[in-house]
Amino acid sequence: MTTYRIGEAADLLGVSADTIRRWVDAGRLAAGRDEHGHRIIDGVDLAAFARAQAADPDAGAELSSARNRLRGIVVDVRKDAVMAQVDIQAGPFRVVSLMSREAVDELDLQVGSVAVAVIKSTTVVVERAAPGPARGRAT
Repeated sequence: MTTYRIGEAADLLGVSADTIRRWVDAGRLAAGRDEHGHRIIDGVDLAAFARAQAADPDAGAELSSARNRLRGIVVDVRKDAVMAQVDIQAGPFRVVSLMSREAVDELDLQVGSVAVAVIKSTTVVVERAAPGPARGRAT
């Protein structure tokens, strides 16, 4: 059985350890204690909680089959005559999109704009992460 300490659960959910503690204290998230008295959260319980907390990230969006929607802030826009690169910081994830300059101009994407990266792919690589702080980038 996989269990997580408060800090690990916080890293995985992208919130502070204090937020996790408040959720546990309020009874929203089940937690037990390890042999040293530290709070631990069962992996199955944490997964169920994360799924229940997952709201539609952009309820006003058009209907789409794409389920991977990362809302973030545009941190860089590089344009040339034909193409553009847009970097979005969505929580701890950096998403880089290459698109036409025309699309960037039509969407009026600028540094500081809020944008939603919609990811639809036929290939998804899943890696088993080592325990510890969440790392990685979505590209």
